[in-house]
Amino acid sequence: MSFSGEIKEELSRQLSGGKHCRRAELAAILAGSGKIRIDEEDRLSLEVQTENLCLARKAYILLKKTFETEAVVTVHRNAWLQKNEVYSLLVSDHKTAWRILNDTGILDENGQIRERPEEAQLALLERECCKRSYIRGTFLVSGSVSDPAKSYHLELVCQQESRAGILREILVGMGFSARVILRKKAYVVYVKEGEQIREFLACIGANRHLLAMENVRILKEMRNNLNRKVNCETANLGKTVSAAVRQTEDIRYIEEKKGLHCLTPGLRQMAELRLSYPDASLKELGELLSPPVGKSGVNHRLRKISETAQRLRREG
Repeated sequence: MSFSGEIKEELSRQLSGGKHCRRAELAAILAGSGKIRIDEEDRLSLEVQTENLCLARKAYILLKKTFETEAVVTVHRNAWLQKNEVYSLLVSDHKTAWRILNDTGILDENGQIRERPEEAQLALLERECCKRSYIRGTFLVSGSVSDPAKSYHLELVCQQESRAGILREILVGMGFSARVILRKKAYVVYVKEGEQIREFLACIGANRHLLAMENVRILKEMRNNLNRKVNCETANLGKTVSAAVRQTEDIRYIEEKKGLHCLTPGLRQMAELRLSYPDASLKELGELLSPPVGKSGVNHRLRKISETAQRLRREG
C-alpha cells in the first residue's frame, strides 16, 4: 500500500466526537464523490461511489453516526478495468436523502441542487475543528502525499476551479502555503514544504503517519550531516596531501641544488622529518620534533623551507 493509502486507512478508522465535525467531513465527501439521482416522481436518492475502500468505510460510518441511516452497500467490478472493485453506498429514501443533502449544503432552501455547494458549505466551517474535518474528508476523496523518503509533495485534486479556490482559501487561512495549478482537466491544490505537510497531517489527525514522516526527516538529516562531515574530512585530507606533496618537492629541490645543510638546524630537522613522514599531519610532525612544536610553528618552518626553494628556483 502506498504512503497515501496508509494515511487514508488511518483516517478511515477515526470518528469525530461532535456531530458538527462529522457533518463537515461528510459534506466534503459528498461534494467530491456524491451522486444525486432523481426519479420520474422527483424523489431523491443519494449515492457515494468509489474504488477506495477506506473512503467507502468512512462514508458509511458518517452516514450512520450522523444521520442514523444505513446505506445499502454493493460491490462490483470496474466496467473498464475489470479488476478494480467499485463500492457503492446508496440512500434511497427520499426524506433521508433530502435531509442529508440539505444539511451538508448541497441542496438550497428550495430543495434545488446548488451549482457550487462548496460555497454554501463554508457556513458549516465556522469552527476550527470543522475545518479540519472538512479537509480530512477532502483528502479521503482526492488527496495524496508522496513518500517522504523520496520527496515532499501533497495535493488535493478538484474537478471545479471554484472548489479548488475555496479549499486553498481554507488552507491559507489555517496557515498553509497552498497553491493551485491546472493539470489536464483538473485543478490541483498543493503544498510542497516538508514542515507544512507534517502540519497538514497533524491537522487532519494522521498522527501515526506524522510520526513516521518525522522519523524519515530525522534519518535524512542524520544522513545529510554525515555526508557533509565525510565530504569536509575528505576535502581537508585532500588539502593535507597536496600540501605535503608540495613540501616534499621543495625539500627535494633544495637537497639537489645545495643540500639540506644550507638550512638552519631547525629547518633542516623539519625537512628531514617531512621526508621521513610524507603522510603525517602538521600536528603529528610537531609532536615528532624535539622539543615538540605546535601546528603554527610547524607551518611557519615549512613556509620558510618553501620560500628557500622558490628563491633557489629563481636563481636557477
